[in-house]
Amino acid sequence: MVTGNIYKMNIIFRVDSSYEMGTGHVMRCLTLANELKDRKAKVSFICRDLPGNLASYIREQGYPVFLLPFRSERAEPSWLRVDYKTDATETLPILIASFPVDCLIIDHYGIDQRWEELIEANVAKIVVIDDLADRPHLCSMVLDQNSSSAGDRYQGLVPDRCVKLVGTSYAILRPEFRSMKKQLAERDGNIHRILVFFGGTDPTHETLKTLQVLNKRQYSNLHPDVVVGEMNTDKDVIEHICNAMPNAFFHCQIDYMAELMHKADLAIGAGGSSTWERCYLGLPSLSIVTADNQREITKRVNEKGATCCLGDSAEVTAQRIEHAINSMLASPSLVKEMSKQALQLMGEDKFNEVIDRIMGGDNDIHS
Repeated sequence: MVTGNIYKMNIIFRVDSSYEMGTGHVMRCLTLANELKDRKAKVSFICRDLPGNLASYIREQGYPVFLLPFRSERAEPSWLRVDYKTDATETLPILIASFPVDCLIIDHYGIDQRWEELIEANVAKIVVIDDLADRPHLCSMVLDQNSSSAGDRYQGLVPDRCVKLVGTSYAILRPEFRSMKKQLAERDGNIHRILVFFGGTDPTHETLKTLQVLNKRQYSNLHPDVVVGEMNTDKDVIEHICNAMPNAFFHCQIDYMAELMHKADLAIGAGGSSTWERCYLGLPSLSIVTADNQREITKRVNEKGATCCLGDSAEVTAQRIEHAINSMLASPSLVKEMSKQALQLMGEDKFNEVIDRIMGGDNDIHS
């Protein structure tokens, strides 16, 4: 524990964001950070200074950010931009200077047990946020908010004493979503308002592709809410297009996504973490896979009937999007059923257990 009466715990996040990898990891870590801060934890972030990172935004939310240097050369694994030893070596002095670190929370596809072994002596416990289950970890707790057909997908990947919180019940959702869910009314399947959101950066330009369709005269009676992140390189063009459309609304780097999802009758978006936000509010959706790590999630949600997956971004054309929108407009009963399946997919809300476990300290693998 941190000495004194101000903080109960000292917690550090190791997470990155960039134009290439997007902003989802940082945004879900900020959701956790806010909850932990409310529980009197001291929270800070360690991030690499990648192009398009959210360090400034994290600081605006009130959290210190320790920046690791940007290196232009690419190394494996590509998620880190450097080899794991270099990343751990550069992280270690920050952890030592922040002693005692009661919990290090890692949300990074480029980090695994090899990295964790190099720093674990300098932190009381390690919590890993993951959704791939494709590499071993040395951690006290693993949090995976994704629905999976695998019974115990982390068997053999984490220590025996590791607490495994796996499934949509542990979805990392901001308080606004829980408040909005209390106001939900049953959707009737008719579509008037469409939410378009492809993550903070949209590196594959799906928003522009979708606007090619919604900008057609035949859809002038629809009301698109188009959301982009501050780091979206197309944002000025997207805003210009929206301003020229009769019923479109442009939104940039917002904190009222739950309100827009509540108002929407259909969403068009990527298959990332926003999937669970949409499902939590029973919002039917058309999903496009914009990154490899989204494929399994989107496939499973599609199989459950909670979304309609249009395929990988490289193969999805404006014509395919248009055909899917027309199908939804013509089938209110299908849209209504998608909403029901989305709500059922989320199950019981156990997010508070995540915060309790992190703050509790009883799941430490170090003795």
